Amino acid sequence: MPAYAIALPPVVTLPVAGSSAVFPVRRVYCIGRNYAAHAIEMGHDPDREAPFFFQKNPNNLDASGEFVYPEKSTDVHHEVEMAVMLQSGGCNIPVSKALSHVFGYALSLDMTRRDLQGEQKKLGRPWEIGKAFERSAPVGPIHTVEQVGHLAQGRIELSINGALKQQGDLNQMIWKVPEMISYLSDYFKLAAGDVILSGTPAGVGPVVKGDVMDIALDGLGAMTIPVT
Repeated sequence: MPAYAIALPPVVTLPVAGSSAVFPVRRVYCIGRNYAAHAIEMGHDPDREAPFFFQKNPNNLDASGEFVYPEKSTDVHHEVEMAVMLQSGGCNIPVSKALSHVFGYALSLDMTRRDLQGEQKKLGRPWEIGKAFERSAPVGPIHTVEQVGHLAQGRIELSINGALKQQGDLNQMIWKVPEMISYLSDYFKLAAGDVILSGTPAGVGPVVKGDVMDIALDGLGAMTIPVT
């Protein structure tokens, strides 16, 4: 076995509800504009065009229970989402078999440096500087399929300081979870440990230091996440 030239980086893991075991993260895929109303508020046609994805880094996922306001931005937006955790994968997965690869689901946020993302959009450049910054994806405990089943509908919402800002239902997703898995597997070899953030409903907007975000999804409970 070869020696490593540097120390191995730590494995990113997430807690599993009701278990001492943890879930190791391999890759993070995020679908864009997957709710029609959100597509409209971002200035795009809500018709069912081919889905598109961007990526966050595994260590962007943060189970600490807080969101640390990032550097180099004065316009950071909240986007509440459901995260889908895979227990297996492969290539060219048919829609009819896709859910067999799901380990569980979790509440999450896709926090976005909107000002930096907007600059990159204007220049036709990638979004990572706006999306894949440190601790940009607060995430709650994973609820296994055995615990909650497969979530295809249910109210998803976000409030700031008690005021409701985002509200939708999983059944409003343009591309459903099995379709997202199948589509991704046509272009990437999916595997155990992959995470898919499934999109956000309308109502995205800014947070500032001192705000308190409350997020909830039927079947997964609720989380309170302060902006520090």
